[in-house]
Amino acid sequence: MSETGNRLRKLLESPNFDPQTYVKQLSQQSDGDRDLQEHRQKIQNLADETAQNLKKNVYKNYRQFIETAKEISYLESEMYQLSHILTEQKSIMESITQALLSTDKDETSKEMQAAFPKETEEVKQRTLTSLLEKVEGAKNIMDTPGRHLVYNGDLVEFDVDNMSPIQKVHAFLMNDCLLVATWLPNRRGTVKYKYNALYDLESFAVVNVKDNPPMKDMFKILMFPDSRIFQAENSKVKKEWLEILDETKKNKVSKDRHKKEEEVPTSPVRSEVSTNPFDLEDDELADAEESVELGLEWIQELPEDLDVCIAQRDFEGAVDLLDKLNEYLKDQPSTQKVKELRSKVDERVRQLTEVLVFELSPDRSLRGGPKATRRAVSQLIRLGQSTKACELFLKNRAAAVQTAIRQLRIEGATSLYIHKLCNIFFTSLLETAKEFEMDFAGNTGCYSAFVVWSRSAMKMFVDAFSKQVFDSKESLSTAAECVKVAKEHCQQLTEIGLDLTFMLQSLLVKDIRAALQSQKDIIIEATKHRNSEEMWRKMNLMTPEALAKLKEEMHSCGISFQQYTGDGCWVNLSYTMVAFTKQMMSFLEEGLKLYFPELHMVLLESLREIILVAVQHVDYSLRCEQDPEKKAFILLNVTFLHDTVLPVVERRFEEGVGKPAKQLQDLRKSTRPVRVNPDSTTSLV
Repeated sequence: MSETGNRLRKLLESPNFDPQTYVKQLSQQSDGDRDLQEHRQKIQNLADETAQNLKKNVYKNYRQFIETAKEISYLESEMYQLSHILTEQKSIMESITQALLSTDKDETSKEMQAAFPKETEEVKQRTLTSLLEKVEGAKNIMDTPGRHLVYNGDLVEFDVDNMSPIQKVHAFLMNDCLLVATWLPNRRGTVKYKYNALYDLESFAVVNVKDNPPMKDMFKILMFPDSRIFQAENSKVKKEWLEILDETKKNKVSKDRHKKEEEVPTSPVRSEVSTNPFDLEDDELADAEESVELGLEWIQELPEDLDVCIAQRDFEGAVDLLDKLNEYLKDQPSTQKVKELRSKVDERVRQLTEVLVFELSPDRSLRGGPKATRRAVSQLIRLGQSTKACELFLKNRAAAVQTAIRQLRIEGATSLYIHKLCNIFFTSLLETAKEFEMDFAGNTGCYSAFVVWSRSAMKMFVDAFSKQVFDSKESLSTAAECVKVAKEHCQQLTEIGLDLTFMLQSLLVKDIRAALQSQKDIIIEATKHRNSEEMWRKMNLMTPEALAKLKEEMHSCGISFQQYTGDGCWVNLSYTMVAFTKQMMSFLEEGLKLYFPELHMVLLESLREIILVAVQHVDYSLRCEQDPEKKAFILLNVTFLHDTVLPVVERRFEEGVGKPAKQLQDLRKSTRPVRVNPDSTTSLV
């Protein structure tokens, strides 16, 4: 760049630059218009150069962005592989640890059985009594006969919501209940704990909490509708708690079943078959309890695995686990344990559904197009939420389309804006339709919702279209061009079997009717104004070029004009008739571009009213004119209007619409001119 350009750049980039002061100084220093033009050109060159530099920087950064996105994708893939390897290693280590703990426990159990004989019921009760003496407020617990201690130990309770430690507790597991006592900060004698809660073994469920460092060695006690989380000293103690709790619950269920069987009266002569259907139902449920195997490791850890999948946004993995469980329980009876498991799983399904719904909400990022919603939509469909998935998908796409239209800048010519608007809207609609067909291929009931959504989306498009084209009072030719563009883009949807042309026409018909009537009124007013100044003189175009241009314009309208040209640059028609012909043919062509079947009578009546104004004018002029030469000239214009212009209008209308213009034919027949005596006042029949 030249030295002058560099000085100008530095001046404009200065932080203290004041445009008003700069323009004022420039005006004072300039010698005239030429200096200002030269300075303007320098500023324009600098602006163009700056725009080019910005464009280059954008392209450069865009390439870097693409490369960064690719690197992130590769890194994500590698991290996923690393996570998979770590998960496998963790499962191997856990299996080895479980095997070692099981061996140690078996050996310890054998040693304990050899060293100590089996405790009697009296000894167990005595042990429980001595322990409960250390618990404040637990005197009435021993009132239940046969209750004895099974296991006890210290635990730390954590908050269920934020996983923060709450307090240290001591748990007493008895053969029919679980006592939780808190540690006393100020001990009084032998009393070390304070009564906190007592749970019947049948009123709660025990769930293993998967280790997620630093949160480890935990298990959860579920008491509908609440739950509590406890942490053991180490993994070995946690395993003992889980196994002993499970075994104690089973022993209680078995003991209660035997007690019921002993209470049933039996006859020494013959056994009676119970006629009570509910007794049979209880027996069947008891047998079913034994037949359904829910002790498998993957079933025990299923709720925790679902929590992990939801937290890691592994939606596919969560739904796969649910499908696996449903397949396993498909033919199994609905026992109490199955119902408990179902209640735990249903809570996770609700959480998973909420997360997927949030993924599809319009509040999330709308970038990525319809394909970005495929993951959440497919998992909702697998969960049996097809209707909700369809509703959320369409709401998401409606918000995306509305945002894209709102962000479209209104600049330059209206036709340029409409080209961009149509390209954005119909491309989005086409992509949405294809993605919808792919996602909901097996759910034909959702297609009606898509049709309803398409109408609402089309209405949103027409609102933006009409606001720019019709509300801003653009010319009829511009409006016709814009409507033509919209029609062409709408036709692209037919390639996927979606035809919204009728919907587009029905939404635009009101604005187009108003535009046609407004343009008709303008033409009629202009024609009347020219008629009022009519002198009935031949038209002199002054130059052969102007005459050639007029011939070309008439030829493009389909009008034979050669016979009405005179010597030199003269035309044997009045200026009023030529201007009327050009204006009416232009209105006809633009009207045919805007034509819908609903607008047939509107366009036809508008043409009829425009033609009638010209016919009435020449009729009045013939009757009032006394000069024979002018009268002959007027009659020549009448012949041009009747024999040349009107047949072309009728033929062009029929070609564009496909129907004959009967009203125009009747008008032409009713105004047929006749050769008359120049002195006569009769002109038209």
